Amino acid sequence: MPEKFWDPATGQVRVEALLKSYLELEKRLGAPADPTADAGKLRKALGVPDSPDGYCIDCAHGMFGPDMEVNAKLHAAGFAPAQAQLVYDLAAERLLPLVRELAAEFEAERELERLVAQFGGPDKWRETARQILAWAGRNLPAAAVEALAGTADGVMALYRMMQGAEPLALGSGEREAASEADLHRLVGDPRYWRDRDPAFVAKVTEGFRRAYGG
Repeated sequence: MPEKFWDPATGQVRVEALLKSYLELEKRLGAPADPTADAGKLRKALGVPDSPDGYCIDCAHGMFGPDMEVNAKLHAAGFAPAQAQLVYDLAAERLLPLVRELAAEFEAERELERLVAQFGGPDKWRETARQILAWAGRNLPAAAVEALAGTADGVMALYRMMQGAEPLALGSGEREAASEADLHRLVGDPRYWRDRDPAFVAKVTEGFRRAYGG
């Protein structure tokens, strides 16, 4: 210990001088760092909002919306807005194909139930379906059969054509080719194969009926 902190008369430590020196040193160096304050400054520098309400999450896909409980956990973990948005985007990216697949399966089951009911039960439907496919395979292009067989309305259109038509002789030439190309373009439209928009499906079905007879 430096000599100035010793009392030569008593041989004891000069406590007051030692304390005074310490206080002056602390004043020069500043107060001890506050970890909480430093963490708050870092979060603010990173753009973390003051509360979970500060996240502006975009869920334009419509599958789900912002969840306050999830946002609270993201905020507690120090996620910046862009990072929080990325979490939601990744969730949508993973869920969207699954949701579409489930929706397609559900819709297919509903379409099948309609056909079974329309034809009077599973056995009659299976026999009618066999007849429709056999007739369509002989008389219609494969693309037309595939497009129409995807919906109950399309199957009914095939059934009506089978019931009321002789084997169809498809025309040739520029007019027919253009018409078929237009129909294939419509089948490729998401409103037909993904959304199953009733009005659009009916339009496609009627287009095939007009193009191929019935």
